[in-house]
Formats: sequence, C-alpha cells, structure tokens
Amino acid sequence: MTNLPPPAEELRVLDAELRQLDARRAVLLRRREWLVHTLRAAAAPGPGSAPPGRVPAHAGAVAPRPEVEAPGVQNVLLVLGGVLLTVAAIAFTLVSWGHLGIAGRALVLGALTAGALGVPVALLRRGLRSTAEAVSALATALTVLDAYALHEVAFPGTSGPGYTAGASAVLAATWAAYGVATGRFTPSSTARSEPSVGAGPAAADGSHGAGALPGLRHPLPLAVATAHLPALLWAVAFGAGPHTLTAVLLATAAAGTAVALRTALAPVRVVAVVGALGTGGAGVLTAAWLCWSASGPQAAARAALLLVLAAAVALVTGRFVPRAGIACGAALVAGLCPVTGAGGVLRAALPGEWTVPGCLACGIALLAAVRSPLPRPVRQGLVRASLTVQGLALLWSVPLVAGSLLGPVAWSARSWSGAPQDIRDAVFSQAPWPPYAGTVPLVLAVVAGALTVAARRGDRHPAAAVGALVLGWASLFVLPAVLELPYGAGLVAQAVVVAAALGFAQWSFRARRGQRLLPLTALLLALVTAVGLAFLALASETATIGVLAAMTALFGAAGLLREVAPWAAPAALGHAAALACATGASADWPPHRTALLVLVVPVVAALLAARRTTGPRATVGVEVAGTAAALLALALAVTHPPMLAAVLSVCGVVAAGTALRPERRPAVHASAALFLLAAWVRLAAWDVTTPEAYTLPVTVPALVVGLLARRRDAGLSSWTAYGAGLSITLVPSLFAAWRDLDWTRPLLLGTAALAVTLTGARYRLRAPLLLGGGVLALVTLHELAPYLAQVVGALPRWAPLALAGLVLLVLGATYEQRLRDARRLRDAFGRLH
Repeated sequence: MTNLPPPAEELRVLDAELRQLDARRAVLLRRREWLVHTLRAAAAPGPGSAPPGRVPAHAGAVAPRPEVEAPGVQNVLLVLGGVLLTVAAIAFTLVSWGHLGIAGRALVLGALTAGALGVPVALLRRGLRSTAEAVSALATALTVLDAYALHEVAFPGTSGPGYTAGASAVLAATWAAYGVATGRFTPSSTARSEPSVGAGPAAADGSHGAGALPGLRHPLPLAVATAHLPALLWAVAFGAGPHTLTAVLLATAAAGTAVALRTALAPVRVVAVVGALGTGGAGVLTAAWLCWSASGPQAAARAALLLVLAAAVALVTGRFVPRAGIACGAALVAGLCPVTGAGGVLRAALPGEWTVPGCLACGIALLAAVRSPLPRPVRQGLVRASLTVQGLALLWSVPLVAGSLLGPVAWSARSWSGAPQDIRDAVFSQAPWPPYAGTVPLVLAVVAGALTVAARRGDRHPAAAVGALVLGWASLFVLPAVLELPYGAGLVAQAVVVAAALGFAQWSFRARRGQRLLPLTALLLALVTAVGLAFLALASETATIGVLAAMTALFGAAGLLREVAPWAAPAALGHAAALACATGASADWPPHRTALLVLVVPVVAALLAARRTTGPRATVGVEVAGTAAALLALALAVTHPPMLAAVLSVCGVVAAGTALRPERRPAVHASAALFLLAAWVRLAAWDVTTPEAYTLPVTVPALVVGLLARRRDAGLSSWTAYGAGLSITLVPSLFAAWRDLDWTRPLLLGTAALAVTLTGARYRLRAPLLLGGGVLALVTLHELAPYLAQVVGALPRWAPLALAGLVLLVLGATYEQRLRDARRLRDAFGRLH
C-alpha cells in the first residue's frame, strides 16, 4: 500500500482495464446470440434450416418465426370453406330452385340436408372435431334454407309471422335433438385433443373448462336462442294486444331463466341468460309503460299484474342463482317492479298528489324483507330497492323544498312593499307553485321516520340520524306553505321551527355527549330557518321589526346555555344588528345616524365577551360578531366624515376596553389605530391641511411608548424605540417644507431637527442623531439652494471639472495608502515564526 502510483497513472490503468472488460462483454454477447439461434433451429427444423452441426453463415441472425400457428390456419380454412358452401347453398336455393321439378327438388334437398347432418357424426367418430363443426354449421344453414323452400313450395299462402313461428319451433327442437345426439358419438379422447373451429388458445392445447359441450358446440346454444322466437311470433300472428305481447315476453324470459338455472353447459347458459335479460327487460319496460299510461284503474291493474309476474321471476332467480351479485340485482328488480305497478294503479285511481306517497308506502313495505328467511343477497337487494324508491320520492320533493328556501330572498329587492294574503304567496312570489306538492310534507316525514328507525337499530351509523333530522326539519319547514296559512301565522310557524331546532340541539348536546354531528346539524338548520324567516318578513315593516326582535331574543336566550352559546350568541348579535338597521330605516334616519344605533351591538358584544359566562368558545364567536357589526357601522357612516370620526372613536373605546383583558392585550394596537383614524377623519372634516396636525398625534404617543420600552429594556435599539415615531412627523414635514415658499415652516422644522439631533448626541442615540441631522441638512440645503445656484452660476465652467478631478485624486491617494498598509501587515505576519 506504500507503493501507490500517482493519480494520473492510476487513472490510465483503470481506463485500460475498463476497455478490456467492454471488449470481452461484446464477445460474450455475440456468442450468446449464436447459441440462441442454434437452439431455435434445432427445436423447429424446416426445409430451409441448417443442420444442427453446421454453423450458419451469420451467427448473429435470428431465424424467422411463423406468424400464424397451425391450429389458426386450420380454423381459418374450415370457416372459409363452410362460409363458401353456405353461400353456394343459398344461391342455389334462391336462383336455381325453379329449374328443377318436384322430384328433383325433394331429392336435392333431402340429399344435401341428410349428408350435411350425417357427415359430422362420421367425422366425430374419426376424431376430426373441427371439420365436424364446420360441416355441422353448413347443416344448420341448410335446415333454415329447407324451411324457406318449404314455405315457398308447400305453404305459399301462410302468413309470415305464423309460419316463422312454427319453423323456428321445429328448427329449435331439431337443433336441440341433433346437438344431444352428436354427443353420443364423440369419443372422450377426441373431445380433449382436437380443437374446434374458432377455439381459443385454451381449446387449442386440449384444455376444456367446466360445462363444455360433449358433442358439437353450436347446435344447443343455437336451439336455445331460436326457442325465444316462437311464442312471440305466434302472438303477433294471432293479433295479440300489448298486454298479451308483454305477457309472452315475460313468459319467454321465465323459460330462459329456468334453462339458465338448470343447465350446466356454459355456452347454453350464456345464451339463455342473454335471451332472458333481453326479453325480460323489454317486458318489464313495456309493462311499466302500459301501467303508467293507462286511462283507467282496470287497465293499470292488468299491467301491474304483469309487473308482479316479472317480480316473481326475478325473485326466484335471486333465490336460486349461486352468485351473490346477480342475486342482489335480481332482488332489486323484484322489489322495484311491484312498486311501479302499485304506483300506476294509484295514479289511475287517486288524485295525482297521492301517487308518490303510495309508491313510498310500497317501498317502505319492502323493508320487511330484513326479517324474512330469504338469503342475505336477496334481502340486500330488496333493501336497496326500498332505498331507491325513497330516494326517488325525496327527489320529487326537492322543487318545493328548494323553492321554500330560496323564494323569500326575492323580497330583498322590494322590501316593505306590502304583506301578501297567505304564506304560500310570500314564499313563491316570483316562482310558480310545484304541481302535486300537497303531500310533500307527508313524504318527507315518512322517510324521516324510516331513517329514525334505522338509526335506533344501528348506533354506528350517525348519518341515518342526521338524515332523519334534516328530513323532519324539511317537513316542518314546507308545511306552512302547503297548508296556505295566513302570512302572520306562517311567520309564527317558522319561528316555532327555529325554537324547536334550538331546543333539540341543546337536548342532543346533553343526551349524546360523545357525538356532536347531530346537534351541530340542528344548530345549522336553526340558523338557516332564521335567515329565511328574516327575508320572508321583509314583505312588511311591522313583520320585519317583530321577527328580528323575536329572533334576537330567542337566540339571546339560547346563548345563555353553555352548549349552544358558541353559535346562538353570535346569531343573536347578528339579528340585533339587523334589527338596528331596520329600526333606523323605520324612523327614516339617514345611514350615518343609523350607524350610532348599530354601534350598540359591538358594545354589548365587548361586555358579553368580558363576562365570559358562556365559555371561551362562545367568546370568540361573540367577538367576531361584534367586529362584523362595527364594520357595518363604519360602512353606514362612511359618507359622513364627522359621524365616521365619532364611530371610529367609539370603536377605539371598545377596542381599548377589550385590551384590558390579559389575553386580548394586542387589541391595544387596534385601539390606537382607531383613535388615530378618528383624529385624522375629524381633521379632514375641518379642512385641516397641515401635515403636523395629522402626524404629531402619532409621534408623541409613539415616543412615549418607546421611552417606556427602553426603560424596561436598556438593550432595545433606538431605531426600534424612536425611529418610527420621529419618522412619522419629520418626513411629511420635510416634504411640506420643500414645497413651502414661506420661511416659517422651514425655520420651525429646522429648529425641531436641531433639537432632535442634540438630544441624540447628548444621550448617544443613533436614530435621533441620524434622523435629526439628515432632516436639518436637507432643510439647510433647501434654504441655501437659491444662493448655491447663484454661486454655481458665477463660477467658470471649468470649476466643476477641476473639482471632480480633485475628488478623484484624493480617492486614488487614499486607495494607494490602504494597499500599502495591507502590504506592511502581510510582511509583518510573514516575519513571525
């Protein structure tokens, strides 16, 4: 380790070794490519491939791989051959059929059909399953052509739907029997080894999933798909009405569902499920349309029976289907169908207001499935159906609730224009009354009751209790408008809702000490109702003052309770501020006089916050409300400067009183700022333009505060203690002196600056010394400026140049002296040992 080479030599050696490693890696990579090519050539030998022992000319080249596998080529060829034969058969039937006699036609049809049906059996016995699939596809197409040819020759006068129904039934039975029969001729080894036409990779390698068909794959699914047509076509052929057609669709869906539940063959089950969903969905939608568009109760009841049939099919499906998700979805449909039918019957038999309540009652009845012995997924589906019905009922009630909330805001643009006859006209003064809204309170109350029961059964879901509270409040909130109460009675009813919400919040705080969501929601609802009530009362002057006074008293009384005080006390102050504005407007006071009345609110807020009888959380809210009221008073008085000064002074007194509390000491700064603003506004109202009148009231207290601060802390900087106070007066006075052509202001300012400078020199304070000296120098320069201008005008033009050169020489000499001193210091340190 002691004979290490120099860094440059070591770097050269490392670079040489790295180059050798790179060269070795390239050789190994080329060898690896050659080995991979050799192994691939040995695994898949071809006519043009090299023997295993011979190395190809280009060792790094990779042999081309086939783009299509052998089973894929086989399937393409078989499908193409079957399609061509089918097209040829169709062309023969449609074009060349008429050139043969009756015997020739029968012979050709019989020969082709028998041969096409018999060849797949022989192919299956020999293990050629894919070829058998292709030929059997041709056979099924020939059977369809046989049916068409039979209609053209033997039954030309038969109606199209009727003959198609019979032909589809015969074809479905024939294909089903053919599919079952071919399974007997399929060896098990053949079914496992030979891939079929169109089979995927799993089938190509011989693997078959559960439910694979033992014989030909397509006849049985094709038979099931065709079996969905005969009943519907026969109904059309016999001229059935819409109810009969709907019943046929539902019956077909029931049969398809039965096949899907009973069969173990996957392709058959898939086709049956798709057919059942299609026919069942069409039947349910048609039945619902027939039920809700019926002109009378009897027609609606007939359609409702169809929906009950659909519900029974869906319920049976959910009961026996093995998958939980499908069972839940089927039970959801089973629950919605009878509710839809009942709603259609009620719509035809009763007035329109009772349609939604009737549907809601049926939806609530579905909740009885919770205690039934049905499987869990079915019960969950029925519960979800009930929740869906309840949600739709609530959605129907939204227009009335939203109109009741937002409608009173329209009175803000035309306040005190006259009270309407009833509360409905007051709420919906600018919007139409929603149709069929008479039963909205009942719907909201029923859903609220259901949520209350759910909340009692499961305490872990507070959302149910909150939802029940909101819906119960909404029911009471819209009830006066629904009942068309007189205007005064409607206002009283809304006030009762506010009181009830506050009482419930207080009870909930005490009964549920660990849960705050429910009482907070009740408080929010109380505030929303109170705001809406205030807007609603704007229609009448008497109602406005009475409602605001009542709300102030109500929230004030609630503010005495510790639990609801953080929200009730600020609300009381807000309503009091609104009451003050309404009182001033009622007395025809101008806004600046009304500001004095509004100032009572921040005064009361400061007194309440000082008492702290409602807890620290309520104190913050009370102070925020008082501050908002003070800002409102300032906004009202801003157009009248003398009154604005008075309002600022009162706010300063309130802030000073707040600063007496130990935890609110910083409020003293706000108090000082308010007093200063009050003084400035008063001076501006007196048309005072002297800047010292505005700055001295700030400078003197600032200097006193700075002096007291330096007495407590001797290390406090003079800039911190006196800089701001001196600058507030000296800087504006200096600007005024420079613009003043008289000698009085510069003389007084210069005298004051000299006094400040001497004081700073006496007590060795940097801030007074620099500020006073700077102002004194600038004032002196301002006074001597005319004489200096005369002197400069009398000097020759070369004098400034000579002065500048002299200054540069002095600076250069000083710079040289400093360099020489630095050299001497360096030499002295160098001589040290």
